[in-house]
Amino acid sequence: MPLKIPHNLPAIELLEKENIFVINDLRATTQDIRPLRIAFLNLMPVKITTETDLVRVLSNTPLQIELEFIKLKSHTSKHTPVEHMMSFYTDFEKVKKNKYDGLIITGAPVEQLEYIQVKYWREIIEILDWAKTNVTSSFFICWSAQAALHHYYGVPKYPLPKKMFGVFEHTVNEPLSPIFRGFDDVFYAPHSRHTEIKREDIEKVPELTLLSDSEEAGVYMVMAREGREFFVTGHSEYSPNTLDMEYKRDVKKGLPIDIPRNYYKDNNPQNTPVVRWRSHSNLLFNNWLNYYVYQKTPYDINEIK
Repeated sequence: MPLKIPHNLPAIELLEKENIFVINDLRATTQDIRPLRIAFLNLMPVKITTETDLVRVLSNTPLQIELEFIKLKSHTSKHTPVEHMMSFYTDFEKVKKNKYDGLIITGAPVEQLEYIQVKYWREIIEILDWAKTNVTSSFFICWSAQAALHHYYGVPKYPLPKKMFGVFEHTVNEPLSPIFRGFDDVFYAPHSRHTEIKREDIEKVPELTLLSDSEEAGVYMVMAREGREFFVTGHSEYSPNTLDMEYKRDVKKGLPIDIPRNYYKDNNPQNTPVVRWRSHSNLLFNNWLNYYVYQKTPYDINEIK
């Protein structure tokens, strides 16, 4: 079954051209099934691009999913039309009494700031604390993964000498974990970040399991509370052209940026990117939704605790 999203969300038209199966909320109401309720806190500046990336990977599952977009009251997006935010997003304050089968929080362009310097940090803390008892499984991406690891378990982040940028090879450290069903021993995932978390800090915390890392990119995926929390430092949800757009944007701005590694054919930005992570991305989100959300969540959503 497909993903249930608002009938006029811009991502629908883009994804239908890719033969991605989605249904709108009008059609979904005729199906006699309780959909999984997934809250999506989008902290990225260009909301529509991130929405499309996430909808693409979430829709490739037999489960029906009801995606609810939430936003921070303490932050106003400067790169997304106000009309779009008003039409599709709800302040966290208005939904915090709800229960959700799953929660996804994206990265944010604030990773070079100390957490306390982020102007919406208090609201992020409130959401992280709320997720502990109101969500069956939470999936944190890039900056939000670092922020959640810091808040929940005191794991620090460290600045990198230059941006970790490209597509990197990763290994499976816990091959029997359901999150890796169908994975090869080695897989690829994109990274785009200025900071890192270190393996030795993860290994100091008994509650944390290091599921996957990379010789080049470092820690990739960490799990806690038997799958109620996943922390992913990369961007498995990225579309084929996302790194290309980021690279050309920074070049245009005159920022110091290397060519994304292991990305362009022949390492030439004039060539088309080589997509190495698509199958991994689909498996990752399918496995999370199936084994850690659908299989774990109670039928009565109000019983989540």
